[in-house]
Amino acid sequence: MADDDPLNGFTVPLDDVAMIGSGLSRPESALCFCRGDIFVSHRPGGVSWLKPDHSIARIGTSEDIVSNGVARLADGSFLLANHRDAGGVYRLSTDGRTRPFVMEADGAPLPNVNFVYRDHQQRIWLCISSPRGGDDQYRHNVDDGYIALVEGGRARIVADGLCWTNECRLNAAGDTLYVNETFGRRLTRFRVKPNGDLTDRALVTQFSRDTFPDGLAMDAHGDLGVVAVGSNRLIHVSRDGRQRIVLEDSDPAHMQRLADALDNHKLTRPMLMNNQSRKLRNISSIAFAGEDRRTAVLECLEGDALATFRLPTAGAEPSHWNDRV
Repeated sequence: MADDDPLNGFTVPLDDVAMIGSGLSRPESALCFCRGDIFVSHRPGGVSWLKPDHSIARIGTSEDIVSNGVARLADGSFLLANHRDAGGVYRLSTDGRTRPFVMEADGAPLPNVNFVYRDHQQRIWLCISSPRGGDDQYRHNVDDGYIALVEGGRARIVADGLCWTNECRLNAAGDTLYVNETFGRRLTRFRVKPNGDLTDRALVTQFSRDTFPDGLAMDAHGDLGVVAVGSNRLIHVSRDGRQRIVLEDSDPAHMQRLADALDNHKLTRPMLMNNQSRKLRNISSIAFAGEDRRTAVLECLEGDALATFRLPTAGAEPSHWNDRV
């Protein structure tokens, strides 16, 4: 890496990764707050609340919802991206009640929703990986994913033609949106117009054939931490697209099998979820915790706890960081 690398060649030994929390159910997406609280998606239609005193509380449950991405609104309620085929985004009140938040985009029903994101302008972004069900969506040549923006209780599609849309983030200025295309194995960038339209699509970086980018987060320097599902990799990606692996816990033979299966249109969800690692249980997303936001928190799809370690640089401040819990 160049001399301006803010991490200065930093890597994380697997032994330095600690686990926090217990009994979590499919912890896919986490929200960290300045006073030490962490909220993480809880599979049966709710969230788990990891408190600063290390106790854990559950908020909400619904057999109709599989919580995937999660966002928090200024009033303290949560938005849950429903990972069931029925799809849609639900609003979870602090008393545990759920109700539909937005169920259509441009007049068509929202299918399985992967991610929901509140930016600093209080706009709500949705990522739909693919409207297809079953394993036919896990293909490198399928580009029916899209991004929607919620305005006035309605969602409109602002970008489409994406190859399995996963998490998205905006830069500090709010004029650039980054999104992972998991089975396209790439990180993509859009310019954000004042009305929220996305234009000037560009490739930031193309990942290796055995790297499937899932979650991402911006750091204080404007670079990105990208988490690769299956391979348990955390990759530092600079704004100009340079890559460096910061953390990895994967089996080369397993990753070769997954890459071959994707290239030959045979990849299935059970194959991807068949975690082959020493410690990390299929990491899928990243957030930053601690007063200085230098504690990385990795969510683990196939685990019941969160992985953490210290970083030499801080994460960017998320829109919910100073909200009252």
